[in-house]
Amino acid sequence: MLSGWRLALSKLFIIPQRYVFAIMAGLAIANAYTMRVCLNLAITQMVKREVLVEGDAHFDPDACPDPAAPVNVTSFIRGVARVDTTQFEWSEATQGLILSGFYYGYVLTHIPGGMLAEKYGGKWVLGLGLFITAVCTLVTPIVVEWGGAMALFALRVFEGLGEGPSMPGLMCMISRWGPKTERARIGSIVFGGAQIGNIAGSYLSGIIMHDGKWQDVFYFFGALGVIWFVLWIFLCYSTPNTHPFISDEEKKYLNANVDSLIHTNKQKLDPVPWKALLRSVPLWALIIAGIGHDWGYFTMVTDLPKYMTDVLKFNIKTAGILNALPYIAMWISCFFFGTICDFCVKRGWHSIPTARKIYTTIAATGPGICIIMASYSGCDTTLATVWFIAAMTLMGAYYSGMKINALDITPNYAGTTTAMVNGIAAISGIITPYLVGILTPESTLKQWRVAFWVCLAVLVVTNIIYIIWAQGEQLWWDDVKTHGYPAGWKHGPLTMREVDAEDTKKEVEEQKDKH
Repeated sequence: MLSGWRLALSKLFIIPQRYVFAIMAGLAIANAYTMRVCLNLAITQMVKREVLVEGDAHFDPDACPDPAAPVNVTSFIRGVARVDTTQFEWSEATQGLILSGFYYGYVLTHIPGGMLAEKYGGKWVLGLGLFITAVCTLVTPIVVEWGGAMALFALRVFEGLGEGPSMPGLMCMISRWGPKTERARIGSIVFGGAQIGNIAGSYLSGIIMHDGKWQDVFYFFGALGVIWFVLWIFLCYSTPNTHPFISDEEKKYLNANVDSLIHTNKQKLDPVPWKALLRSVPLWALIIAGIGHDWGYFTMVTDLPKYMTDVLKFNIKTAGILNALPYIAMWISCFFFGTICDFCVKRGWHSIPTARKIYTTIAATGPGICIIMASYSGCDTTLATVWFIAAMTLMGAYYSGMKINALDITPNYAGTTTAMVNGIAAISGIITPYLVGILTPESTLKQWRVAFWVCLAVLVVTNIIYIIWAQGEQLWWDDVKTHGYPAGWKHGPLTMREVDAEDTKKEVEEQKDKH
């Protein structure tokens, strides 16, 4: 039973603690994305740009008119004639390398973060990871003005190291707080935070830099990250059973309806079954789908601000506002798809495996086609923006598809499997910005069209693989005691109890042989 003060605290909340967690987790992702992507828009104001005229070697005859281009000036800040901040002479390839720097560190700490979250709980793994990111964001202006491109690249790598464990830690917590029948809804609230982050990061960055300096963006979002961390410490806990003021009714409900809690309440979780995990075809199908998702998503998140300023010639304030619109659409659509998915599953209209494949297909092929259409819209800025909005609207279906599939197939080891999926898929974040930089050296419309065709190809191929081999129910190796071993398994026992039993049997046999 709850003590007096805990009971009083529990009554202060008008919504269940699992949704308090979902909201705070959504804000965690929002902060993570604002701090991760604010550089994407800020870099358009940090870099000098040469004005090309007809007759120059790289002049683009199909270039959109630039209403803000200065007259008789050889350089400017991407559509803004006034020069009142520090500017750097970085090539497109250098910018691509800087933008990809975050993901070099991000990839490395995913699996260690997932294992730590499963062993010690996700609260501190997630919280401290984002706190490190917040500190790195706050010091970005100082570091870049001191050490230039290489110092900024190194800082972004370190920032990625800090944020890498955050998603595995978060997924580990969702697996402890999310009942199966509410998983898509909770997932939509949590992962919808990514769109809040992209919206705020784009819109507010445009406003801040239009009226101030690019440095202010990093101070603002870094400070928000620190404030979130303080609230997270006091409001959220790794599991319902360690939460000090959750109601007895909700705790009882979650312990009866959350698979991972049911399992851990019965027995201690065994070490990660790597032998089976690395041989799991459905898990690798999920990883490949993650690569497709990240390729499309990072192409939009990282490079859309550059496309809007370089090709469509929006000024920084307009680019910030218009860059936010697709993410507003995606945020709304992820709730729509999540609600529809849960409704259809509860009614029995389709199974969970079918749902994951349907929504992943919508989220992969739809956006790929839309960004191609945007590139063929030429300088019709209204039509291009509509296509980008449509692309991100359809991409919202990912959160009812492959993004929560790890919770279906491996609820007990969701931290580690999410770490594998996100960690390997995040390699796309390393490749795409640098590849786009190489494919668009002069940032012309035709060069960008090639980059978008590459994106469509990756989305379609990875989705086909997912459709063929993905599953939506718990895999046998996630709970060997319940499901047993598949026919033909020749790789030895997975659980420590079986290993110990086998060792004991061998010792007994050896003793018999001696006698």
